[in-house]
Amino acid sequence: MKEPDCKTMFELLSQYLDRELPAATCDELERHIQNCAPCVEFVNSLRQSIRLCRQFETAEQPPEIPDSVKKSLSAAYRQMLDSRNRP
Repeated sequence: MKEPDCKTMFELLSQYLDRELPAATCDELERHIQNCAPCVEFVNSLRQSIRLCRQFETAEQPPEIPDSVKKSLSAAYRQMLDSRNRP
């Protein structure tokens, strides 16, 4: 891989942060990031976003909505749509 430009770096960034790229490609991206102020800013911002998202992950999933409630909501929605279509 030739020395990456910013566009190439952005395209590979997700794989880079997930450590899914070959070591040589990571080295080239790291060299680019160190010498490119906009990329440094972008990578730092992305890392901060990832950190904040992980901080607010829920430990448990919300309970499943019972089928009876889903059916009631669906019926109420259909009724509302029908009432809008009446002259």
